[in-house]
Amino acid sequence: MRLNKPYLLFLASSQSMTDCKTAAGLRDWCRDDVTGQMGLQGCAVDLGLPWYDPAQAFAAGARSLVIGVAPVGGAIPTEWRPALLEAVAAGLDIVSGMHTRLASVPGLAEAAQQRGCRLLDVRHSDRAFAVASGVRRPGRRVLTVGTDCALGKKYTALALTSALRSRGMAATFRATGQTGILIAGAGVAIDAVVADFVAGAAEALSPANDPAHWDVIEGQGALFHPAYAGVTLGLIHGSQPDALVLCHDPSRRCMDGYPDYPIPSLDSAMRQYVTAATVTNATARFVGISLNTSGMAGRTRRKLVASLTDDFGLAVIDKILDGAGDIAQALAVEFGPGTVQ
Repeated sequence: MRLNKPYLLFLASSQSMTDCKTAAGLRDWCRDDVTGQMGLQGCAVDLGLPWYDPAQAFAAGARSLVIGVAPVGGAIPTEWRPALLEAVAAGLDIVSGMHTRLASVPGLAEAAQQRGCRLLDVRHSDRAFAVASGVRRPGRRVLTVGTDCALGKKYTALALTSALRSRGMAATFRATGQTGILIAGAGVAIDAVVADFVAGAAEALSPANDPAHWDVIEGQGALFHPAYAGVTLGLIHGSQPDALVLCHDPSRRCMDGYPDYPIPSLDSAMRQYVTAATVTNATARFVGISLNTSGMAGRTRRKLVASLTDDFGLAVIDKILDGAGDIAQALAVEFGPGTVQ
């Protein structure tokens, strides 16, 4: 699926950055492919990009409107329809990672055809996946997992891929969500795969490779989440990770949007993730912890990092402030440095 760049990021009427992780990910990881942002009335999020309507964005060089928000359930709200029609009228392709297909928006497919624009649903793959084989395959794999959703699994995987490459180690970022696919240009939207084939899709996403090559696999959901634990488990089993990185936001006390479900302790989370991972890789183990400390003062942050380092004997980072160099070093020490292919 070839996407026309640059992008205009559609924020709808979002009220928090948590709603806009797709847009924020594109801004942070492929800034040169982003022209600006567009919001609806009441939008309270600002990514620090130029504000454009579709016609202005097209004149500034944009060629696709990317839906940069992810409402619960993945449906396209009816109030978005005028903005999507306006984008098509301006000559922009529309790119969506939603569960609902763009062609289901009344009149949008007809308008796009008349204007010569495309409707691209990156979450929906035309590929059929097999049931997982469970057969071990060569190559190394590291999977990011979390104590909750939307706390940095994608950012950690991207930062770790960059850190491994900077050390001369062969590494490929494997995208499992719509934002990652938009950044990487390839991948599988794992939460759109039929349940029986999730592990098989994860096997296909991270195939046999050179023994020293690292697939850095973007995690999804959390084992402890009442809605999304299933996709997490299938991804773990199919990935057969050699190494795991736990992502955590120390400011959270409960699952985002689920106040009756507390965040597990890091020790409990690690035990349960290792139990799940050793089903298909008996030697799976944690090599690092990736924190989101954006709401913490510097002294408090440093104290927490030191405490967790002592408690777990692992590399502890904030992927935004520190990068993932310490975790890349831990992988090189435990598994060997490897070389670029």
